[in-house]
Amino acid sequence: MSVTSTAEQEKAPPPTRSSRSWSRAWEDIVEGAKQRELWGHLGWQDIKQRYRRSVIGPLWITLSMAITAIGLGLLYSQLFTANIPTFLPYVTVGFIVWNFMLGCLIEGTDTFIGNEGLIKHLPAPLTVYALRTVWRLTLMLAHNLLVYVVIVAIFWGDLTTSGYVISPGGDPQPGISWAILLAIPAFVLLALNGAWVAILFGIISTRYRDIPPVITSVVNLLFFMTPIVWTTDILTNRIPGGSGNWKILIAELNPLYHFVQIMRAPLIGNAQSWHHWAVVGGFTVVGWALAFLAMRNYRARVSYWV
Repeated sequence: MSVTSTAEQEKAPPPTRSSRSWSRAWEDIVEGAKQRELWGHLGWQDIKQRYRRSVIGPLWITLSMAITAIGLGLLYSQLFTANIPTFLPYVTVGFIVWNFMLGCLIEGTDTFIGNEGLIKHLPAPLTVYALRTVWRLTLMLAHNLLVYVVIVAIFWGDLTTSGYVISPGGDPQPGISWAILLAIPAFVLLALNGAWVAILFGIISTRYRDIPPVITSVVNLLFFMTPIVWTTDILTNRIPGGSGNWKILIAELNPLYHFVQIMRAPLIGNAQSWHHWAVVGGFTVVGWALAFLAMRNYRARVSYWV
């Protein structure tokens, strides 16, 4: 080999890695998670900006949730002739968890579109914007939990009684116990799923702008198909038609039911089932695999699509 060719090789720039690589996608996710101060500050600023110049500020989140949960809880308790002391907490916690999941789905589709200016001018991992969305929704969930605390304090005696039922003829529930701590890992799973939803749906929605309204329409339908203002006991006790197994499938085939149940059950002392955790765990693994694939293939294109 000649001296000239050797010198040219030494001066040549090192080969660059392709933007469509698994390592680049992994680095984006890891670096985004590490920048807690950035997405934490952005998420908190979202809350402050939304309620800027209002008298009670973010407490509007709590007040709105209280009015919705109590109003619908009282209404449906009369329609289903259910006991208010046990049915109202069931509806309240269902709404709190549902609002977090709804935010991940609806606001997740707008994750990158809504951050167009930052994406084009701030050299930060894309994961930062997904975590910003999840953190903002977590703060809203924390405000809504104040409603849960008040409701549980009012009906503490009924919810801690072993064998209480939510609706007449329903299954006996064990009541609130130390199992309430299971709500912590349940929320961690919900947040993990919220992150991949924001990444995956955010990328798809950036490319195809028809996706957000489609997601909104589907979610509105899923709300009425998810046991939030009604219980699975009502399917078996109020709807005629022999065995209740096929009726339960109406709820069981809805994945959102399992996400709601893993957090709602321990918070109000309902019987907990392992299969809810298994379903949510399976969706967590599959969802992150799809989000990782989307990051690998389309991460570099998002700044052009927005």
